[in-house]
Amino acid sequence: MLTGKQKRFLRSKAHHLNPIFQVGKGGVNDNLIKQIGEALEVRELIKVSILQNCEEDRNDVGLALSKGARAELVQIIGNTIVLYKESKENKQLKLP
Repeated sequence: MLTGKQKRFLRSKAHHLNPIFQVGKGGVNDNLIKQIGEALEVRELIKVSILQNCEEDRNDVGLALSKGARAELVQIIGNTIVLYKESKENKQLKLP
């Protein structure tokens, strides 16, 4: 689990990132979770945007993505979810 200080640090790092995934009408599926898991291994910190036509609640989407990809849910702000997972091969971020 992340501490408040670590979440603040990650939010500041994620601020300038652009979302690289979108959750739309199809909602959360295995393929999306697999791709997000792979992206997290490379980048550690990603943003996912939730489109207007997504029928699921954004909190449910955030929880489903973080559980499926075994990542930490850093933040849900507006229709954007920030996810973090420490990389095994490719460590870039040093948490405080």
